[in-house]
Amino acid sequence: MKNKAESETNTPPKMRVDKWLWAARFFKTRSLAKAAIEGGKIQLDGHRVKVSKEISVGDQLHIRQGWDEKVIGVVSLSHQRRGAPQAQQLYKETSESVEKREAEAAVRKAAGGMIDRPAKRPTKKQRRQIHRFKQV
Repeated sequence: MKNKAESETNTPPKMRVDKWLWAARFFKTRSLAKAAIEGGKIQLDGHRVKVSKEISVGDQLHIRQGWDEKVIGVVSLSHQRRGAPQAQQLYKETSESVEKREAEAAVRKAAGGMIDRPAKRPTKKQRRQIHRFKQV
């Protein structure tokens, strides 16, 4: 009969995708990772995944967070959440993904100057006028 160590070496290491996303510091909690997966924000090799889906080294994930979309390759697995430098060693983002994110960020930054924002919060009188305008 084989012991546990021998059986682990024969099978490729795998782990749940929600736990890996948490360990790689893409999400602060596993429940946030679970919500993102259920919302379709995480794709494995171009397909939606379930929370319990097991990933292994070499898989490619598409992650949407806010405005950004990242395409990363799984380099290593970790069952523990560690510091940011160690977490960044768990994955490798593709160069196309980095270039695309930087270009989109530059476009958003350039468009941000065109949005006219008020210099300060509205006064009580201005708030009443806003509420009256919205009700009509």
